Amino acid sequence: MMTEPVVSVVTIFWNEARFITDAIESVIAQTYPSWELLLVDDGSDDSSSDIARRYASSRTGQIRYLEHPHHANLGMSAARNLAYVNSRGPISRISRCRRRLASAQACAPGSSSYS
Repeated sequence: MMTEPVVSVVTIFWNEARFITDAIESVIAQTYPSWELLLVDDGSDDSSSDIARRYASSRTGQIRYLEHPHHANLGMSAARNLAYVNSRGPISRISRCRRRLASAQACAPGSSSYS
């Protein structure tokens, strides 16, 4: 039996407590079964870090929380690079949390987009 390839979905966030739950839940609601969600914290100092860590601990292996050393804010490029280094599959979507993934459609494995 052939398994479907893992698709990596990346959400980069900084102080997005207002939107992060919706963004994460929209990925969880996707119908494609073989995915991982990389939550890249770019140095948040609000409750978004705690929210992301809770999701990561409740879905170990499927949702992962990443941050820069010393919880630093290094910007989008560094956050995106952190995701690339840690992804297990092709990056399907890189999204800033503020753009809300709730309206995003599932991307086909192997495609790449940034919004």
